[in-house]
Amino acid sequence: MDIGSRMTNKPLKLFIIGIGVGNPDHLTVQAIDALNRADVFFIPDKGAEKAGLRHLRTQICERFITGGAYRFVPVPMPERGRNPTDYRATVAVWHDAIAATYQRLLTAELPDGACGAFLVWGDPALYDSMIRIVDRIRANGVAIDCEVIPGISSVQVLAAAHRIPLNRIGEPVLITTGRKLGTGLPDDVGSAVVMLDGELGFLRVDQDLDIYWGAYLGSADEILISGRLADVRDEIVALREAARQRHGWIMDCYLLRRRE
Repeated sequence: MDIGSRMTNKPLKLFIIGIGVGNPDHLTVQAIDALNRADVFFIPDKGAEKAGLRHLRTQICERFITGGAYRFVPVPMPERGRNPTDYRATVAVWHDAIAATYQRLLTAELPDGACGAFLVWGDPALYDSMIRIVDRIRANGVAIDCEVIPGISSVQVLAAAHRIPLNRIGEPVLITTGRKLGTGLPDDVGSAVVMLDGELGFLRVDQDLDIYWGAYLGSADEILISGRLADVRDEIVALREAARQRHGWIMDCYLLRRRE
């Protein structure tokens, strides 16, 4: 089946399903219902190092799908380029490559009348690009009927694991990335959740902050550290690197908060 023939048929039916960040018990009833309505699951393949993430997706299907008439399609994921001088342009090129890969597989592997699904780590609305990828495929002329199913995010699991509220009374919470954290919290922000921080941005900020850090949240490998940043930063760095070496990958995030 080629792309042109797909453009003349009825829209592709797709689910983008948030599956949480490691604990299958965090799947919602809505997500389980969507799993059972899907026929083909498109599973990202990021190589041997991240095989555990692929395995968890298949485990979730095996646990919650009551019928047997579904199948998996592995999706080889293009590597993202590195251009610190133009981050947005680099990501745009990467997303175009991912969209082209998914478009080819969708039109080849999803028969008319079948329903496809993407299993998204955490929540599809929070630092995930699957919705944008689907929009790119639509822009290429492929008709798509897409439903987004929210999931439990790492931000929620982090707060629950540390038994803290994200915000102080009457105050905002900033959700940002390590790249955007810069040298500290904005003056009007007392609490900030930091994600995607491979460069350890917490080492560059005021060390008289409280940090609530977590890795592999919701999983059996979960690691939690909290305290005054100056006191626990070296422990976080050491544990983070040891865990990354052991597993081949790491997903972590943390809350920074001004001390009272």
